[in-house]
Amino acid sequence: MDTFLIILNIAIMLFIIFGLYQMQKKHVSFSKRVFTGLGVGIVFGLILQYVYGPTSDVVKGSVDWFNLVGTGYIRFLQMIVMPLIFVSIIGAFTKLKLSNNLRKISTLILTILVGTTAVAAAVGIGTTVVFNLEAVQIESGEAEKARGESLEQRFSSMQGQTLPKQIIELLPANPFLDFTGQRSTSTIAVVIFAAFLGFAYLGVRKKQPEQAEMFAKMIDTLYAIVMRVVTIILRLTPYGVLAIMTRTVATSDLNAIYNLGKFVVASYVALGIMFIIHLLLLLGAGLNPVTYVKKAFPVLAFAFTSRTSAGALPLNIATQKQLGVPDGIANFAGSFGLSIGQNGCAGIYPAMLAVMIAPTVGINPLEPSFLFMLIVVVAISSFGVAGVGGGATFAAILVLSAMDLPIALAGLLISVEPLIDMGRTAVNVSGSMTAGILTSKVTQEIDKDMYQNPDLRMEIQA
Repeated sequence: MDTFLIILNIAIMLFIIFGLYQMQKKHVSFSKRVFTGLGVGIVFGLILQYVYGPTSDVVKGSVDWFNLVGTGYIRFLQMIVMPLIFVSIIGAFTKLKLSNNLRKISTLILTILVGTTAVAAAVGIGTTVVFNLEAVQIESGEAEKARGESLEQRFSSMQGQTLPKQIIELLPANPFLDFTGQRSTSTIAVVIFAAFLGFAYLGVRKKQPEQAEMFAKMIDTLYAIVMRVVTIILRLTPYGVLAIMTRTVATSDLNAIYNLGKFVVASYVALGIMFIIHLLLLLGAGLNPVTYVKKAFPVLAFAFTSRTSAGALPLNIATQKQLGVPDGIANFAGSFGLSIGQNGCAGIYPAMLAVMIAPTVGINPLEPSFLFMLIVVVAISSFGVAGVGGGATFAAILVLSAMDLPIALAGLLISVEPLIDMGRTAVNVSGSMTAGILTSKVTQEIDKDMYQNPDLRMEIQA
């Protein structure tokens, strides 16, 4: 009987996938297809949960097959992350018109990314206090305990490392190993390695322009190929989102989610405030924030549904260009934003956890010294956060360990992780785009006419 029901559920999933494919053939916009996959996945997941129960053998068996689409999609995104970051960083160097602006551009981008992350930490702290969130209010089940033990095991491999040692871990001793993503700091290591090659290219361009031109053409070719691979993967997004949301909803403990509803609401309030801060920064720079929202909506919608900053990188860069940001700055801001200063994952989330957990060990989270140290630690720890899956967890471990807070309590939120991760990812992407736009405005390289042109709005061709 179970086998028949599993086959029935698989058939329903295939029918829905066929429906999404028909929408693609009829040229329905990418954003609409993604949100359709999201909505139908939620409904299908709720039906499976209501009919069979989240822990039933039928749901487990069905989800195993659904994972061929959902987990397969995530694996493909992970496959392209490192090549994408690598060629984007080097491409940023080859596209720079004036190398003497490099220091100013990179400094501005990094300052904005880290600075807004510090602000995001303050927003997370304030929201947690206003909503009166504490870890002791959360009931822990088997899943939460297992998650806590997993976090402690992960922390044990990092324990005992001083700040200088942690900084050294960011450096690429073997870039080929880091291309495999084996280390938690592999992403930032690849960025550093690509930056070294970029600086070397600038030196060669001065002394051996012919060789530099040949290298630039080679990078442009590689960039085009990698972007084509990304486009192919992006076409799978509606199906991947459908399968992932079905699995998430069907296997979630709805009672736990209901009990953590206060944290979910607080998280989205904090994320919403941070997004408004991005808009205020643009307004302060003399740019229309409404125009930004209209043009950025497709990429933010993709980031929200796919939960991957790295997968959104090509759309991020394309959107910045349509907002008048030069190629080089757009590539730098988008690529740096994948591993440095993610406002949602590395800013708001770990700060909220720290304030929630502090009272469990007798620390007053409102002490000025605690708050100041927390914001500083969050800003420093925002370096090296991965852009696909697990970035927020890694950031939380770094911050909680640095503040001498229990790591395992972070596992209490496992049941709502997917829900809040969607919003966090969208804010991450918005933060990197904001950094690119503000940098190009300060360096007076932004094309204001292109920024204001309402006809230049991106529709994802996938």
